[in-house]
Amino acid sequence: MLTPALPPQGATVRARRWRRLRRAVALPLAALALSGCTVPSFGAHPGATSSSKSVYHLWQGFSIGAAVIGALVVALILYAVLRYRRKGDRIPAQSQYHLPLEVLYTVVPILIVFGLFAATLVVENKEVSNPKTNVVVDVNAFQWGWKFTYPGTNALVYGQTTQNPEMVIPVNTNVRINLSSSDVIHGFYVEAFNFSRYALPGVLNQFTIRAQNTGTYFGQCTQLCGLYHSLMWFRVKVVSQSDYASWIATFNNPTAEAAAKAASKTTSQQTASLVPSKPSSTKFGR
Repeated sequence: MLTPALPPQGATVRARRWRRLRRAVALPLAALALSGCTVPSFGAHPGATSSSKSVYHLWQGFSIGAAVIGALVVALILYAVLRYRRKGDRIPAQSQYHLPLEVLYTVVPILIVFGLFAATLVVENKEVSNPKTNVVVDVNAFQWGWKFTYPGTNALVYGQTTQNPEMVIPVNTNVRINLSSSDVIHGFYVEAFNFSRYALPGVLNQFTIRAQNTGTYFGQCTQLCGLYHSLMWFRVKVVSQSDYASWIATFNNPTAEAAAKAASKTTSQQTASLVPSKPSSTKFGR
């Protein structure tokens, strides 16, 4: 009877080390895949306004910095574990008071924090700045709809729940938004703008947006505000400046003016009575 030949001891050790290496590489890769991390966006929207693009780039910088520092920390931990793992009762050589190294790992993190703070400050200043503009939209949130009024014109857009009212603004133009609420706290949020702001009763929130591309963008209320909160949607339609002027002009006729006044009156009556109209259908879409 023949006895199968056993693999050499060296081959067995190499195979064992190879299996350990594969596990060490597979585990972080599996964790990264399961996290759903998307590169290079890291889960954020690229942005459709000038300020939202700045926010997006800031988020990318933070994410890349976090990934680099995290990888460095993991590498140092693995190096310490493998290089200085216990071998019998021998204690590795000890060292202390390495001044250049201590200065390095103290100063570098401080510089990183200052750099991130400065970048955040620049982007935040862009986000909250309100440059002068001739295009103003008064946005009023109420249970459960939106009203968009354009001061100095007859333009008014009003809609509830499944009606998805549409705010029209010109492209590459600073648009001042005066945001308010008629009843409870609502949230004005447009995903493509990387922007959200509270609509508060008795408080006027002002901000400026500058859309860089034409198109229609989905918006919604982000604060739980009552029964039909999930249906409190709206759209932002960005058009060329000539199309915007033509759209504003469509409200300059007796029929459109009467319709705007009727819509405004309906809104006032419903918000005053605290009995908003119930949606006629539960089927809706963006």
